[in-house]
Amino acid sequence: MSVIAASVDERLRLAKDAAREIGLLDSARKSAVLRAVADAVEAATDEIVAANAEDLARGRADAIGEALLDRLRLDAGRVAALAAAVRDVADLPDPVGRVLDTRTLPNGLALQKVAVPFGVVGSIYEARPNVTVDIASLALRSGNAVVLRGGSAAQASNATLVRVMRDALSAQGVDPEAIQSVDDFGRDGARALMNARGLVDVLVPRGSAGLIETVVTESTVPVIETGAGVVHIVVDASARADWARDIVLNAKTQRPSVCNAVETVLVHRDAADRLLPELLASVIDAGVTVHGDETTRATDSRVVPASDDDWAREYGTLDLAVRVVDDLDEALAHIRRYSTQHTESIITDDQSAADRFLAEVDSAVVLVNASTRFTDGGEFGFGAEVGISTQKLHARGPMGLAELTSTKWLGRGGGQVRA
Repeated sequence: MSVIAASVDERLRLAKDAAREIGLLDSARKSAVLRAVADAVEAATDEIVAANAEDLARGRADAIGEALLDRLRLDAGRVAALAAAVRDVADLPDPVGRVLDTRTLPNGLALQKVAVPFGVVGSIYEARPNVTVDIASLALRSGNAVVLRGGSAAQASNATLVRVMRDALSAQGVDPEAIQSVDDFGRDGARALMNARGLVDVLVPRGSAGLIETVVTESTVPVIETGAGVVHIVVDASARADWARDIVLNAKTQRPSVCNAVETVLVHRDAADRLLPELLASVIDAGVTVHGDETTRATDSRVVPASDDDWAREYGTLDLAVRVVDDLDEALAHIRRYSTQHTESIITDDQSAADRFLAEVDSAVVLVNASTRFTDGGEFGFGAEVGISTQKLHARGPMGLAELTSTKWLGRGGGQVRA
């Protein structure tokens, strides 16, 4: 039975209690629950879209910008995609109970290292109602309860989505307190979530660099950091013209507001005369404002001057910084200086350049001859994603089910004692 919690602390304790039940569900049961959640979300499409329209209207009035409005928007197609992603997660192999290591000690004590749920997963994010469904479904499939703080921009959308999912759990005879939101407690809810050590096992922030920095620095709960996406594509001297054009165009324009959209393109000087005119024309004709260095501006009069700040900027809009570099060394140095270690790609027909790029670039995802838009849990086959981790502890890159588990050792003995 759902309980109306009078305080954040009570709500967190309800989630912790529910986590014990969720953690003991078998794989088939968790899959069935998720399919019921997907059906419920799909059936509530009109209600969800109407709630989202309230958020969009408020966002426009508050002038939050087109990038955030795009992240915020839920239409019937996006709701259908959310439901499909939940079904994909339901069909994925259960990460819980995987045997990761097996050994028998000389005295006969048998040991197994197995994957287990974290318990309670928290997430703080902004203007991303899809995250509400994605993280809840991944948490449930991996045997965790979830506590969400989705921010004021998506308040109506998130409230509707959480209610629909909780009702689906209740209808399946599963404790609905396994899905919690602290949105109605405002910033106090976010602060309580960040300081709920002992009640929340891990916290995943998603959003602006400022939000992530706040969570990382102020939280006493362990944090898996997801980072900003100052994403680079290097167009090498040997790059094919059609690949350079198509990959950069896709990486910038397919959905410019997301963290895996390219923000800076570095063009090898030896390829500039051959490739830069067509590349610039293709993106500018698609509505992109190019911020370029002197060589880039000389190539196309529509290019605006790039400032030093442009090289470190995550636009999230139809803006792109372009610089001509002397060689791969200079491109790699630029990436080391400005990258947020999210995703970088090189377009090249030179195998040695590709191998060097893969080896030397220290980012969560490094690609050769492919769009940066592939850095995504769904594209990687995870069904959905918790986020893109740019840190190096526990998880890195797109986070799926496996990253929402921890481990424990199981020992089976026959009376052994330590000498």
